[in-house]
Amino acid sequence: MAHIISVVNQKGGVGKTTTTLNLAAYLADAGKFVLVVDLDPQANASSGLGIDHRTLSAGVYEGLVGSHSVRSLIRPTTHQGLKVLPATGALAGASVELVTAEEREHFLRKALLEVRNDFDYIFIDNQPSLGILTLNGLVASDSVLIPVQAEFYALEGLAELLNTVNLVRENIKPELDVMGAVITMYDSRTKLSKEVLEELYRYFPDKIFRSVIPRSVRLAEAPSFGKTILGYDPSSKAAKAYERLAREFILRTE
Repeated sequence: MAHIISVVNQKGGVGKTTTTLNLAAYLADAGKFVLVVDLDPQANASSGLGIDHRTLSAGVYEGLVGSHSVRSLIRPTTHQGLKVLPATGALAGASVELVTAEEREHFLRKALLEVRNDFDYIFIDNQPSLGILTLNGLVASDSVLIPVQAEFYALEGLAELLNTVNLVRENIKPELDVMGAVITMYDSRTKLSKEVLEELYRYFPDKIFRSVIPRSVRLAEAPSFGKTILGYDPSSKAAKAYERLAREFILRTE
């Protein structure tokens, strides 16, 4: 049965989708069967894996509401072992429709039951907010992975997010685990990045992955070609960082 991980941060631009796709790609490269669920109406995870969401007639929304089987909606990627459940424009309306539904937080959890035995890992790429879709992502998950940008407000944002996770634990899913935070966009040349890293290790010593993701132009370019860094520039520093993160991730989960 797949280990389901929500990749979440209520702040945008922290490397959430980038971390989801590249970690998933390197886990697949290590021989794991991995599914990425694109739960963001912007569909960046879908396009970052080479899927043109504008041409799709159905996606994760149809799986949520039960009009299509989830297995029929899953698409292959250029990486062997890595598949994606893409988002389409229809997902934008789901946050409105689900508000009045019974057990509104459980739609995704129930939908993923169909394919949970098909994969080793399922990553949910959540939108940068803490609305009903993200709540569905958290309730469907076993663990939470939090990308944190190496910048001044990182600690404040992380503390707020952990409070939200605790609320989900207390009210809906007691077994939800915080796997940890991944430091992204790290610039070793700046004093600020080093100070933020030290502060994060000090406040959350057991919840920070040791593999740090550097700021990288090549990493930023890759999605525009519909590729992960593994497919775009596997010899780059960012690629090596995500490869290390995947090894560390496997050690933590297995």
